[in-house]
Amino acid sequence: MIKRILTTIVFCSSFYFTYAQSTPGQSWNQTDLETCIRLALENNLTLLRSRVELSRSEVDLMAANGQRIPTFNMGANTGYRWGRSINPVTNLFENNRIGNVNLFSSSNLTVFAGRQIHNSVEQAKTNIELQTYNVETTKNNITLNVVNLFINVVFAKEQLKIAQNQLISTKEQYENTSKRVDAGALPLANKLDLQAQMATNELEVINATNTLQLAKLNLIQALVLPNILTEDFDVFTPDLDAEEYVLAMTDPYQIYSVSKEIMPQTKAASLGVKSADYGIKVANGVFLPTLGIGGSSFSNYVDQYFMGQRDVFWTQIQNNFSYSGTIQLNIPILNNLRNKANLQRARLQKRLSEIQEFETNLQLRQDIETALTQANAAKQSYRASIIRVESLGEAFRIAQQRFDAGAINFADFQLAQNNYFNAQADLVAAKYTYIFRAKVLDFYLGNPLEL
Repeated sequence: MIKRILTTIVFCSSFYFTYAQSTPGQSWNQTDLETCIRLALENNLTLLRSRVELSRSEVDLMAANGQRIPTFNMGANTGYRWGRSINPVTNLFENNRIGNVNLFSSSNLTVFAGRQIHNSVEQAKTNIELQTYNVETTKNNITLNVVNLFINVVFAKEQLKIAQNQLISTKEQYENTSKRVDAGALPLANKLDLQAQMATNELEVINATNTLQLAKLNLIQALVLPNILTEDFDVFTPDLDAEEYVLAMTDPYQIYSVSKEIMPQTKAASLGVKSADYGIKVANGVFLPTLGIGGSSFSNYVDQYFMGQRDVFWTQIQNNFSYSGTIQLNIPILNNLRNKANLQRARLQKRLSEIQEFETNLQLRQDIETALTQANAAKQSYRASIIRVESLGEAFRIAQQRFDAGAINFADFQLAQNNYFNAQADLVAAKYTYIFRAKVLDFYLGNPLEL
């Protein structure tokens, strides 16, 4: 346990030296999700803080176990006295300078303390287990956040491709229309309208690029990667098919019953109540008598003569050794209501822990209900978007042919084009929203978070 504590301290001390700069020459252009999660777990300060709290709990256990071990202390002092005082050698009052060296030691052991030591040890063990689950909860939260940010980057890249394709389509239409305008087949207004539409599409590409850069920046910051520019960072885009992501369960209460047994936050909340129970037992133990035993030894040296002689230092030390043993019984009767107040605090702490446990379970159930509702809605939206893109794509193809033939005006053509590309953007949004919602439900069922 001490080794683990020292390891954590060393890790904390070297954290910024280890991660203050990126590895020279390392490429971040094809960073996959697994690498992102690993870096986030290595660098996240909240997780580091949770691990330090776990180490503190281990220190508390060491201190609680230490109460079972006898105390032993030894020491020495030396000095001089002037004026009238009792000479330790003659046992008479003398007006003289007397020098002395005192050696002493003492030891005490608590035999019975109302089981306070035992309950303190059990409470410390429970707190270690609780903090362990808190560390796991922090890991899960970090992983979920990284998955969300990773998907946001992939989604932003897809949105940028759609905006770029729309710009390419408009440019091609502009070039074709320009030729026909120059040949006198179409009025100049058609060319100007397409020129304005092309400028609008260029603005949309700029906005999509900025959105992608911001998504990358959010992911970089979550990974705590300093000195990395968004231009030098990109993620590996997996081939994601939303149809492959199937909801394992559709009953929120069934998912909750599984998740409640495996989620670390529910286990930590339950252990919080158990720890508070031990706290009450510790507070109750103060009302019982305390029994202890102790022992001490003493010896001294005095620089005084007796009948013209003075024994040497070690001879006096050996001759002057004395020992004592004690049995101590402490019966609490009146302590300014401190013991009673501490007991009430312990009971209130248990009540707060019970409320926290109920709140944690309630929050988990509500999160699952919300996640399932959002997943079902995203799935329906994704399937509807597929049909919408197919229909509007065909409508745009026909509108383009009719516009080239002069059968419709630019406003109708622009409406068909915008509808089609907006439908593509909505499809991408619905696709990645559904994928993320499906992974969240997998997470609640204990499945690994991977794409």
